[in-house]
Amino acid sequence: MRDHGTTTVALRPRRARCRTCRATHVLLPAVVAPRRADTTAVIGSALLASAGGAGYRRIAAELERPLSTVRRWIRAVRDPEHVEWLRAQAVLWLARVERDVLADLAPQPTRLGEALTALAAAAVTLRARVAPHVPPWTLIGQITRGRLVGRAVPAQPG
Repeated sequence: MRDHGTTTVALRPRRARCRTCRATHVLLPAVVAPRRADTTAVIGSALLASAGGAGYRRIAAELERPLSTVRRWIRAVRDPEHVEWLRAQAVLWLARVERDVLADLAPQPTRLGEALTALAAAAVTLRARVAPHVPPWTLIGQITRGRLVGRAVPAQPG
């Protein structure tokens, strides 16, 4: 996987077999997103820049990534339902770990900015309370279940 700059992350994902259907599944660590060649940190950096008003061409140049790749990431979070799902995931984690942080979240000019602020607050809070050795973007990958870009996970019945 590609990380910032020319750094790469070598992974050997685990596989698991479902007892019910007997199908095998690949278990990816939170540092990466499914079907993406870049780490969650790189994708998150692009989304932060986009929320701050930067265009995909400038972001692609700064991250040294193809224009089409960065444009795809940014388009993937244009869906208002997905952005709201990202924000809801952060709020759920914050409610579990430290509710008082929710009152301190600063308003942002865009919904994506609000979602990313909430995700950052959740990651920083989790890091301080539970996992001090885990990088924030890895925690955000865990909070979003690898869906920082892409479709939101459907609600579980029940």
